[in-house]
Parts: sequence; structure tokens; C-alpha cells
Amino acid sequence: MQALFEGYIAIRDFMELGGPVLSIIAVVILLMWVQIVERAVFFGTSRKMRIAEAQAAWEARRERRSWQAHRIREALISRFALSAHAGIPMIKTLVALCPLLGLLGTVTGMVAVFDAMADAGTGNARSMAAGVSQATIPTMAGMVGALSGVFAGILLSRKANRYVDGLQDSLTMDH
Repeated sequence: MQALFEGYIAIRDFMELGGPVLSIIAVVILLMWVQIVERAVFFGTSRKMRIAEAQAAWEARRERRSWQAHRIREALISRFALSAHAGIPMIKTLVALCPLLGLLGTVTGMVAVFDAMADAGTGNARSMAAGVSQATIPTMAGMVGALSGVFAGILLSRKANRYVDGLQDSLTMDH
């Protein structure tokens, strides 16, 4: 219990050092990882059921060579592709937003440094250091969040493409 409390204190202190923009970055990273986990759960559970439904609908057709059959096949693949890729554009958007918010934190932190310099002159290193930490911590947090999201987004996108290609290959045109 003590370790949990100490962890909370450390996170609180870190958030205070980074300024108000760090809270926004934390929310964006949380939303991004909620989306990433949701996609991972989809690929682990619902994906198999959706592929089986598409394959069953295709296998139930007696005729598979006509123009209409080709359009039905394309529709089955397209519906699965939409469900497989759902959420991935949002993940990529949140990834792109992280470094931008980090830069916003840099600007607000540097404004705090300049305010401290204007109020106390260049001799007050303590007030300048608070502004510098407020400038660098959000930048670092935004970059770390973006890097983690980039890798997860690429893996999810590749996985979605692989499953769509597999479904496309499994819906054969024989008969």
C-alpha cells in the first residue's frame, strides 16, 4: 500500500512539473492506448467470428462467377475491412497530436521562463528552472507517447491488412 501511495505522489509531482499541457498529453495518450487495446481485443476475439460469418455467407452461395457474385464478394471483404481497420485512423491521429501538444508545452514553458526573467531578472535561477522543466517535460512526454503509439499503430495496421488479405484469399471464385 505504501508503494502505491509513493507511486501516486511521484506521478502527481511529475504532472505538476510539466504544467497544464502535460495533463492534456496524458489524456491523449490514455485515449490512444484505449483504442490500441480495443483493436488488440478485436483481433483476438471478434475477428474470427466476423471472418467466419463472411466465409459462411460466401459458401452459402451456389453461384460464384457472375458479376453479381463478384460484387457480393467485394462487399463481404469490404465490410470486414471496415471492421478490421476501425479505430486505426483515430490512433494515427492521436499519435500525430502527441508531439504537437509537446511543442505546445515547450512554448508555454518558455513563456514561463521569459516571465520569470522579466519579473526577477536573470539572477533567479530557481524560477527559470521551473519554466525550463515545464518546457522540456511535455516535449519528452509527447515524443514518448507518439513513439509508443507509432509502433502499436503500425502493428495493428499490418495485422488488419493481413487478415483482410487472408479473407480475400479464402473467398474463392470456383463453382
